[in-house]
Amino acid sequence: MKIKDKITVVTGAASGIGKALAHRFRAEGAKLVVCSDLNAEGVEATAGEVGGIAFTTDVSKEADIRHLIETVEADHGPIDLFCSNAGIGFAGGAEVANDQWQSIWDINVMAHVWAARHLVPLMAERGGGYLLNTASAAGLLSQVGSAPYAVTKHAAVGLAEWLALTHGDQGIKVSVLCPQAVRTEMTRGNEDGVASIDGMMEPEEVAEACVRTIREETFLVLPHPGVLDYMRNKTENYDRWIGGMRKLNRAYGGNPAQFKNS
Repeated sequence: MKIKDKITVVTGAASGIGKALAHRFRAEGAKLVVCSDLNAEGVEATAGEVGGIAFTTDVSKEADIRHLIETVEADHGPIDLFCSNAGIGFAGGAEVANDQWQSIWDINVMAHVWAARHLVPLMAERGGGYLLNTASAAGLLSQVGSAPYAVTKHAAVGLAEWLALTHGDQGIKVSVLCPQAVRTEMTRGNEDGVASIDGMMEPEEVAEACVRTIREETFLVLPHPGVLDYMRNKTENYDRWIGGMRKLNRAYGGNPAQFKNS
């Protein structure tokens, strides 16, 4: 899909990957870039920079996502590309409190579900559309030091797969973004963490990879190409792969990843 003259929506657009996507879509000639974030001041700034419009949205609430979609469709026209990008992360394992598990589940998984629930029927009725869902390389591999992040990002990839195979015949394209470390608020202060083992990428590089993938209409967005090799190693010999991950856990598990909202 070419982004030129398309109506695009980006959640998590106040900073990081979302902000870079908004700028990249503007450069591609999008008809409208709708910028959405819980950070009202930040998203207003991004919208001003790209000549778009801003929505203050809490993606952990279905009503907010529904309002975003319905308002854009009613006031500006059909959404061609919806980027469900907002996400959070924090360290810990099975001991993480239930309310934290629920919070990360709602933002990293259910936000994608709710966007699809309210937008896929509209896209199907008019013959197509595009969903770009941000997951993580952790959704294809795992995340040393954070069970909630690993689990929810796996679920996000699984949902994207299901949407692609279920709604592809209705003209709906789906891509899922799975980078390793990106220089955002989520990774600030942890530039030497396990996710950065292959280097840290700038948000603008990730946005470029997304635009290229959308243009080619392929499923996986892998800004760090080595992730594909890790995936192949995992499927070729799962036990050997887990052994390698245990080595990483011994090296980094004592200083687990510290996350901030993306």
